[in-house]
Amino acid sequence: MLSGISWPQLLIVLVIVLAIFGTKKIRNLGSDLGSVVKGFRSSMSEAEAAKEQLDNDSSASTDDANFDNTPAEEPRKDA
Repeated sequence: MLSGISWPQLLIVLVIVLAIFGTKKIRNLGSDLGSVVKGFRSSMSEAEAAKEQLDNDSSASTDDANFDNTPAEEPRKDA
């Protein structure tokens, strides 16, 4: 992945990034990124729980669409 980049080159890039943004912004960026990951994980677990709830509800109510119990048609009244 990083076959063409050596450790001294990465260190120089890190120093340049620190000089441009400063440690405070990078620290805030890290905490913001952590909050995003935490929110994503909680949303995924909520969605999975909702899906399981729907699966459980749909398997329990299989009689909702039973069309065999429909009444027969009434005969026509020809006048």
